Amino acid sequence: MTFEDLKLISPILKALKDVDYTTPTAIQASAIPLVLNREDVIGSAQTGTGKTAAFAIPIIQHLVNETQNSGGKRKVQVLVVTPTRELAIQIAESFTDYGKYTNLRNTVIFGGVSQGKQTNALRGGVDILVATPGRLLDLMNQGYISLQHIKYFVLDEADRMLDMGFIHDIKKIIAKLPKERQSLFFSATMPKSIVALSQQILRNPKKVAVSPVSSTAETIQQYLYTTNKSSKHDLLLHILQDAEMEQVLLFSRTKHGADKIVKNLHKRRIEAAAIHGNKSQNQRQKALKDFKDGKKRVLVATDIAARGIDIDKLRHVINYDIPNEPETYVHRIGRCGRAGEEGISISICEPEEIAYISDIEKLTRQKIELVEDHPFPQTDRPMNASEKKEVEKEKQRKKQEFFANRNKKKGSQNPGFRRHKR
Repeated sequence: MTFEDLKLISPILKALKDVDYTTPTAIQASAIPLVLNREDVIGSAQTGTGKTAAFAIPIIQHLVNETQNSGGKRKVQVLVVTPTRELAIQIAESFTDYGKYTNLRNTVIFGGVSQGKQTNALRGGVDILVATPGRLLDLMNQGYISLQHIKYFVLDEADRMLDMGFIHDIKKIIAKLPKERQSLFFSATMPKSIVALSQQILRNPKKVAVSPVSSTAETIQQYLYTTNKSSKHDLLLHILQDAEMEQVLLFSRTKHGADKIVKNLHKRRIEAAAIHGNKSQNQRQKALKDFKDGKKRVLVATDIAARGIDIDKLRHVINYDIPNEPETYVHRIGRCGRAGEEGISISICEPEEIAYISDIEKLTRQKIELVEDHPFPQTDRPMNASEKKEVEKEKQRKKQEFFANRNKKKGSQNPGFRRHKR
């Protein structure tokens, strides 16, 4: 099958040729005809299989075929809501690419930056709006955005929307949409909560499921290194001695952990940058650009920040922390081996994470290949329940001690504070 077989208009076919798209992916071949037929769609597909094109291309065709710009300011007819800034930017860029030979306008809005440029673009009039939930509601409340002319609504990465606590925001947005509209849900995973939400919002949706979430791309080789918690970083340095690992996307469970990993890599003169929610938008975009341009060898990311990172020909993903949700593992390693390219996934597992590996192998029905020949073998055993309780108790004690000492220090530096306390 080719894109011509999908009965796409010539301006879109010309734009697709410019970006070297020749054959639709499975999700595109299944979803595009349904969207062109004005069906509501709930679609799930493995990350990296082209979900954005599956909804953007037919929506552009709808808009081009409909009467447009009959005078006056352009009104927002398409709303795409997505959880992260990076993904929002990427989707807007895709609309620009696919609509290159049309006169459609799109813009993207997200938080973490000044709203000036975004509101200026909105004042000029746009056809397609890509947004993160918080900034969208904010600008709606300020009167910059009206949803009353929306004909096409897309909720992308719906599963992560719920994970990130956006459910109430999404319901507020949906309440402002016209009842007569075409609605599309696209997500890499489809937990029951997403299916239940879709039933409230979509009208007789057609389901498109390509490569269930339990599957990982056949082009990705998966390896597991077991070690102790205390030797994780040493093992990471050992793995990075491989000169063929020119570009590595590394996942950390926490923002603090990501910063710590970058700091330790810098000590060994390994160029690295972190991307997570505490970084400003400019910092995140610079880190991503430096990584894509080869200025940084390692990009350390948290799961939420990594949504939307799309890097051509990325070969290596490292799980420094094993995710406690097996679906997240599938998302992570899907960042490499995209579009039929080969990829290598490496997971560094401490004793307390062994159970997570078991869950991943159950979900994917694949055994991850264990690498035993390395200098930092796992010698510790997982803690039992009482040991975990003691460790948690010790953490709380140290936390209380830290704050007590800090308050004491503040008091000693401020005599007025001590007098007031007396």
